[in-house]
Amino acid sequence: MGRYVLRRAGQGIFVLWAAFTISFFILYLLPSDPAALMASGGGETDAVDPALLADLRAQYGLDRPVLVQYADALWHAVRLDFGTSYSSGASAGALVLQALPETLKLTGAALVLAVLAGTGLALASTFPRARWVRQLLSSLPPLGVALPTFWVGLLLLQWFSFQIPVFPAIGNEGAISLVLPAITLAIPATAGIAQVLARSLRGTLTEPYVETARAKGASRARVHFAHALRNAAIPALTVLGVLVGGLLAGAVVTETVFSRVGLGRLTVMSVNTQDIPVVQAIVVFSALVFVVVTLVVDLVYPLLDPRIDVRRTAVTA
Repeated sequence: MGRYVLRRAGQGIFVLWAAFTISFFILYLLPSDPAALMASGGGETDAVDPALLADLRAQYGLDRPVLVQYADALWHAVRLDFGTSYSSGASAGALVLQALPETLKLTGAALVLAVLAGTGLALASTFPRARWVRQLLSSLPPLGVALPTFWVGLLLLQWFSFQIPVFPAIGNEGAISLVLPAITLAIPATAGIAQVLARSLRGTLTEPYVETARAKGASRARVHFAHALRNAAIPALTVLGVLVGGLLAGAVVTETVFSRVGLGRLTVMSVNTQDIPVVQAIVVFSALVFVVVTLVVDLVYPLLDPRIDVRRTAVTA
């Protein structure tokens, strides 16, 4: 087990390095100049004073060769120091930590909704005897995946904030302000869980041990929920890491639509101003969440299915 964890930790470090490196060079290759954006205050950059521009580039080290900037940024990132925000002058890490709690509330609520609704939809689409009911319910997950997140958010705002003023349209005031954003963010994740779990359930229900349970007199409900669901959940658990990453990415759109303060809104503002330290802090944090969730999921596998041996996986992988 220890050897496997160390191996996965090494892979996680590589993922973090790759995320940091790719994001750095993508931001560097953008046509705009961070120093010019700072000097102009976000306005026109053509009339910026050259002397002021040179001072800002020297102050933030933007006048150095790109490889020197990258090596310096990487060295500081290893020590969890992502530098100073070009826009606010505050620590990039502090800005991320300040925005993090609201995004964690949103993604946590969306994840709980997605797991409950996705599991319920998968069970509902495989349990009924009527074929047309199963087909109807099975058609819902592809629809949920296809719906654009921003369109769903705007539709919910129109219905439940403007026409029927039940929920607030914007802001972070209280738990009630989480309802519409969480539903918006949860819909694609719900569809993903339902698709994978329903497909796995259909396959599991044809396994010999399921037929044996039926032959011993187990009811349809017991076979479905007690015998099949546990083994069928393993493929759905596999996509959990991807879903968490998708929720963090979806928070960018969702927080923008609902004008919520959080990592998503901070990401949009930082990309618009080419605030490289803040963007990189957000990218590394998101990659770290993905790595940790994936490792936890791998360690939970044996609890769901004792036939899975993590130590054997570590040797053969």
